Amino acid sequence: QVQLVESGGGLVQAGGSLRLSCAASGGTFSTYAMGWFRQAPGNEREFVAAISRSGGSTRSADSVKGRFTISRDNAKNTVYLEMNSLKPEDTAVYYCAAAKMIAAQTITIMTARYDYWGQGTQVTVSS
Repeated sequence: QVQLVESGGGLVQAGGSLRLSCAASGGTFSTYAMGWFRQAPGNEREFVAAISRSGGSTRSADSVKGRFTISRDNAKNTVYLEMNSLKPEDTAVYYCAAAKMIAAQTITIMTARYDYWGQGTQVTVSS
């Protein structure tokens, strides 16, 4: 059983930056591809970014491309989401998730493919 704990959310003005962290425990972190998703009130949970087990492959949603960067530190069992040039429409609860993967470079954007989820951290961007 993998436990995921997000941190780093908060209130920021438009154009500002935040760095989210997700600490994993209870499993072998390097065997999981990791993803970040978000959910705004009244909306479905949507894909934000994902990274492979090795960190060699990443993918981001078009809405955050060029502004958000996902990375991981397997030695620290942590995945990060660096968010720059934040916009009010980025306001949401952000969740990290883990997907067991055999291939080191495989990533997935499908919520159903993820095995474990964190409790979420609120990000609010004011205009």
